[in-house]
Amino acid sequence: MSHLSSPPPKHKGEHKGHGLPRGSERGSSPRDKDRSVTVSSSVPMPAGGKGSRTNCSQSAPQKTPNRLINEKSPYLLQHAYNPVDWYPWGQEAFDKARKENKPIFLSVGYSTCHWCHMMEEESFQNEEIGRLLSEDFVSVKVDREERPDVDKVYMTFVQATSSGGGWPMSVWLTPNLQPFVGGTYFPPEDGLTRVGFRTVLLRIREQWKQNKKTLLENSQRVTTALLARSEISMGDRQLPPSAATMNSRCFQQLDEGYDEEYGGFAEAPKFPTPVILSFLFSYWLSHRLTQDGSRAQQMALHTLKMMANGGIRDHVGQGFHRYSTDRQWHVPHFEKMLYDQAQLTVAYSQAFQISGDEFYSDVAKGILQYVARNLSHRSGGFYSAEDADSPPERGMRPKEGAFYLWTVKEVQQLLPEHVPGATEPLTSGQLLMKHYGLTEAGNISPSQDPKGELQGQNVLTVRYSLELTAARFGLDVEAVQTLLNTGLEKLFQARKHRPKPHLDSKMLAAWNGLMVSGFAVTGAVLGQERLINYAINGAKFLKRHMFDVASGRLMRTCYAGSGGTVEHSNPPCWGFLEDYTFVVRGLLDLYEASQESAWLEWALRLQDTQDRLFWDSRGGGYFCSEAELGAGLPLRLKDDQDGAEPSANSVSAHNLLRLHGFTGHKDWMDKCVCLLTAFSERMRRVPVALPEMVRALSAHQQTLKQVLILADGDPSSFLSRQLPFLGTLRRLEDRATAYVCENQACSMPITEPCELRKLLHQ
Repeated sequence: MSHLSSPPPKHKGEHKGHGLPRGSERGSSPRDKDRSVTVSSSVPMPAGGKGSRTNCSQSAPQKTPNRLINEKSPYLLQHAYNPVDWYPWGQEAFDKARKENKPIFLSVGYSTCHWCHMMEEESFQNEEIGRLLSEDFVSVKVDREERPDVDKVYMTFVQATSSGGGWPMSVWLTPNLQPFVGGTYFPPEDGLTRVGFRTVLLRIREQWKQNKKTLLENSQRVTTALLARSEISMGDRQLPPSAATMNSRCFQQLDEGYDEEYGGFAEAPKFPTPVILSFLFSYWLSHRLTQDGSRAQQMALHTLKMMANGGIRDHVGQGFHRYSTDRQWHVPHFEKMLYDQAQLTVAYSQAFQISGDEFYSDVAKGILQYVARNLSHRSGGFYSAEDADSPPERGMRPKEGAFYLWTVKEVQQLLPEHVPGATEPLTSGQLLMKHYGLTEAGNISPSQDPKGELQGQNVLTVRYSLELTAARFGLDVEAVQTLLNTGLEKLFQARKHRPKPHLDSKMLAAWNGLMVSGFAVTGAVLGQERLINYAINGAKFLKRHMFDVASGRLMRTCYAGSGGTVEHSNPPCWGFLEDYTFVVRGLLDLYEASQESAWLEWALRLQDTQDRLFWDSRGGGYFCSEAELGAGLPLRLKDDQDGAEPSANSVSAHNLLRLHGFTGHKDWMDKCVCLLTAFSERMRRVPVALPEMVRALSAHQQTLKQVLILADGDPSSFLSRQLPFLGTLRRLEDRATAYVCENQACSMPITEPCELRKLLHQ
């Protein structure tokens, strides 16, 4: 493979199979020091052209829209006025490429991606580049959140042929959809160490004309190699590996990469990676009396506390940003993703369950407050994301973080009141600035602000405990807490008048399933019916707007229409494996929180559909996409990494175990064993890449306890019909009665909570 530029950026995109699972770094922050561009190719490409051209002249976007104006995706609509003859992914584009014998330029991104915005502004709005793309290529634009199958296939190529990946993803394909050159973000023109997008287009145009046969042959060779490399199958193996061994190796790998001071598992950038935190909590649960078990608990709790105190958390409006650009969790990449909120809510709820510290439950409630306020459709669904960029003032060019940053002057003007009882003259603003580390010069390091755009700006990050801040000014802790809360509320109200970041109002079944879990689990842990009702409304939304009763299939997407309506694309975008997997998990969590058997019944039906559409009957495990939907793509993949979201196969393993427990259906246990066996080699090689699957492996190989609580003692209930042995259980003295069961053998009836607690700790 040849590279057309300097070495690739170190932290751009997912790095599958390399060290710790990363959080799917979606593009990069403008503060990243290394923004060099990598181009990978399946044929040698001629050098030259670097630094030899001036910038292309820019013109205002044309007024006549291209065909993307007819799409529903917010990301595609952002490109509807580019002077590029864009096509959505589909047969019309492929037929044109074959008929005119042109290469396809595939551009993949999403609507809240900072570097996608940059490339659109610099290159896709450029008239000369637009002409090149329209005349010499068939240009196709894809929203990766609508078509994760397309994204995964070509990201596999980019990562395999270079050292990184990320968004925007730029890939050149043959008319038969086989990739031959790939990269990420390109500046429009050549720099000292980077090749420009226009130069890349000119070189590929020349190669296609002069060297097409070699290019096609090498492209086929690369595709064949990727197909072999990406195959996940049981092979000759009969059983999955030892859970004890995989658990130990996964924990040791995490322990080696752990940041003792700030928590987390990398230097920078740092991602939340809730799948790692869930693994550590599970590891602690099964190793409570060992030193490693205590260590696992400490690692997870410390990481969650440092994240919640850092700038990656929005202390004014709640919720978490995508990732931290530094080791300290201080300066984030400011976009907010629904899937992060959903998973972190569960992680903080678990931390509260384990520690009893209300700090963690308060963080969980804050996340859900943010989601309910900012990411919720009035019909019950949940939006995808909020952008990192927004105009500092109306009419100005958007900048990253503008909505979230503060100057000392702003805070002083908003909080001028004097604080009574302090040991020195003190205003509410000064108290807040001390506690959250605001300074006149700004608290963002110049190394994170190479263009000098953020001078004097501050990210709120907790610098001192409440006790230390109170002691510093001779105040009561309760008084400091009240003053800080009041100050944050005033900042929140003032922030409402700023131009807001773009909202991606697309609703995805998978992420809505994760959010149903978030509300259901937290509601159950905290005993808050209100939160469980949010989960119920989310599940009702999925059934009403994203489920086709006739076929039993889920739809991938729907969109917020005008006047609070819900719209769909035509034809509909059908669900992928992760949609079924995450929705089934959400429904199981909701059933456990609400005890409404209708959600369990729907989960069973969706699992049957998932098995029919995605199960690999020969190799074991689930494909990411339906065979029909992915027709024409060079690969049909099984996702093999738990990253920003858990792998759909990892979650499926858990779901199959839970469904077997609820129904006793042997087929689901058999499928779970086959799935874990198919991923054996991947787990053995890099267990830390699949912490969620290692958790499922442990659950499978342990004897799990089931707690059955009879509230009404109805032998005709749905669950009693699934598990006949439940018909032998009775309530005592007309009271709620619990049984602890293992392998369908149950304890004596229990009516006192303290007795149940004792039995569970045995």
